[in-house]
Amino acid sequence: MSLVDFSNKWGIQFFVLLSLALQVILLLLAGTRRHKVLVPKIILWIAYQLADSTAIYALGNLSFGSVAIDEHRLAAFWAPFLLLHLGGPDNITAYALEDNKLWLRHALNLVFQVIGAGYVVYKHIVVRREATILRVATGLIFAVGLVKYCERTWALNRSKFSSIGSSLEELPGNQLHWYQGYLHNEDRNNTNDEFLLQRAHSLFHICKRGIVDSVIPEDTEKAEAETTKEIINNLSKKPQRMYKVMGMELSLMYDILYTKAAVVHTWIGYCIRALSPIAIATSFLLFYFSGSEAKDGQNGVDTAVTYVLLGGALLMETTSLLSALGSSWTLSFLCARRWSWFQHVALCVGRWHQFRRAVLAVRKRVAALTGGLLGGSRNWSGTIGQFNLLYFRTTQLNPTNKQLGRLFKKLGYGDKGDTGCYSWDITIPELVKDTALRMVSDFDLNTMGLLRYNWGELALEKYPELKKRVEENKELKELWGVDFHESIIIWHIATDLILAMREKKSGEDDAEEVQRVGLIRALSNYLMFLLVAHPDMLPGLPQKWLYQRTCENLDKKCKEHRDELISSGGKANNVIFMVLMKLFGGHNNSSTSIGLRQTNALAKILYKSLPSNFDTAIPRLTYAGLVAREIINWKGGDNQSREPDTVTVLLNLWTAFLLYAANRCNRESHAKKLNTGGEFITIVWLMVEHIYKTKTKGKKVVPVGQ
Repeated sequence: MSLVDFSNKWGIQFFVLLSLALQVILLLLAGTRRHKVLVPKIILWIAYQLADSTAIYALGNLSFGSVAIDEHRLAAFWAPFLLLHLGGPDNITAYALEDNKLWLRHALNLVFQVIGAGYVVYKHIVVRREATILRVATGLIFAVGLVKYCERTWALNRSKFSSIGSSLEELPGNQLHWYQGYLHNEDRNNTNDEFLLQRAHSLFHICKRGIVDSVIPEDTEKAEAETTKEIINNLSKKPQRMYKVMGMELSLMYDILYTKAAVVHTWIGYCIRALSPIAIATSFLLFYFSGSEAKDGQNGVDTAVTYVLLGGALLMETTSLLSALGSSWTLSFLCARRWSWFQHVALCVGRWHQFRRAVLAVRKRVAALTGGLLGGSRNWSGTIGQFNLLYFRTTQLNPTNKQLGRLFKKLGYGDKGDTGCYSWDITIPELVKDTALRMVSDFDLNTMGLLRYNWGELALEKYPELKKRVEENKELKELWGVDFHESIIIWHIATDLILAMREKKSGEDDAEEVQRVGLIRALSNYLMFLLVAHPDMLPGLPQKWLYQRTCENLDKKCKEHRDELISSGGKANNVIFMVLMKLFGGHNNSSTSIGLRQTNALAKILYKSLPSNFDTAIPRLTYAGLVAREIINWKGGDNQSREPDTVTVLLNLWTAFLLYAANRCNRESHAKKLNTGGEFITIVWLMVEHIYKTKTKGKKVVPVGQ
């Protein structure tokens, strides 16, 4: 049988089953977007791109194509299932944030696809006077498909920033009040994930306000306002709990932006989920008991395809119902109801909590069986990207790496190829979280919730004498006013120079010193990673040419000292080896140690070879050298000096960089990153939003250490 013959005879069966298979893949893998797992995301992206087009093609083939419905009379019964597939599963609506803005396009597609499906049903089932029992079954599936397709389109509309802002104005006051009362009776030191998730729900209005930059009414009752502050202050006492709740809130924000959560957890949404399985089960039974009246003359393949479609639809809709009822969003819905008897039956008696525990048990079991791929929790991955500019340029000494870099640029990937091949992920050290939380808690915010300090000033406020020296130094003072992106590049290089040239202390504090140096490198590499991979997440206008020109300047230095770099830093890793390591196990320890040796080798060469006066040919390298020399020549670190040691200054400085960037990052950039696992800078931003709620207006905040 030729391909054309197969397409004419079995093409519609193939595409209908493919449409169902794509829906199953979307249902199973949609949750992987909360985490940084590469391979499932690729499969999910392909399924998302094919799902709608496959269903639309199959529906068009049924409506106006060459499929012989006279030979496959049951094919007309499949048209409503394609509408159901276009409605999609509950756990994915938009793949990117821009999809929500295109909801009108989806609405237009909805009109034409419903007309097409209605035309098929009318022409081949109603006009031909098919068996009554089949017409009833078709009508039930058509109704479910129409409602689910409309619901998806409405969910896209409700996920727009403007719609989220409007929903804040309609936030029920008793919902927050009941939540706070419920949490108030619990153990304040409870670290259970389920309890912390309830806290995340109770504070979620802060996240929604921040993400859309909207104003919500102040708490009308003093008791409620104090309870909000009390909850946040209690969380901030233990950074681990604070960051976990922030990650959970962002997971809830992901639900609003990229799933049907905004429309599912309403009276209408729950009714749809309750009635859909009933309608599909009824249709299944009607078709099953129709006997020869509906199946007369049909081949076994068409009958089997029909049963598969009915069974798949019933399974998916039942899963949707159970997931909706067992979701933590249901608690939020129940708390907002004004009917005390309803809350008593569902919550006080404990029936919903019992059902919730059963759902969680199933999810944990699925997660255990799939290695965490499916049924994962709302917890954030806790990793940050790393990209070191000096290490990246030393790897270009390897001819293979340089040729592949040119190939990436010709293909149009450019910086994406750089970060994809030469970046790596690390787990965020707890000390970084503690330092960031302490610093933002101890400094003041203005009435807009923004830090009152420019970048860098926040770190120097603790050290008045050091701040005075910086202001007296002309070269360093000029750096506080330059572009933020340029400052990242300069201080990133300067930090590597300082750490490579500084004298290590000896004694019992060596372990702590090594840890703090590691924290500095982690923050410096993370901000550099954002600059190269996600420049829109940093404040200011992205200026790609600054990064590219600095790379060219570093390449010249590497070429001049090629032999010295190879002998002192070791042979550069092959990019193919590094990519394979990322795919099958991450950035291993051996490559990390080699990269650190290469970084230090180039840093020492730069420190010795860079001019002491400003050179317009290599401006950022010159500034980095001036900064490094000034900081290395600082006296400090002993008990007699009031000046801080170098490591403390750098740690506070990079923490201030992080806070400033997080506080002034575009809100839409934060939202866009939620569908790829989220960024640590978004967690920090949300933390600042919550700390702002606890600040007393007009109160002067005393800096740390004073």
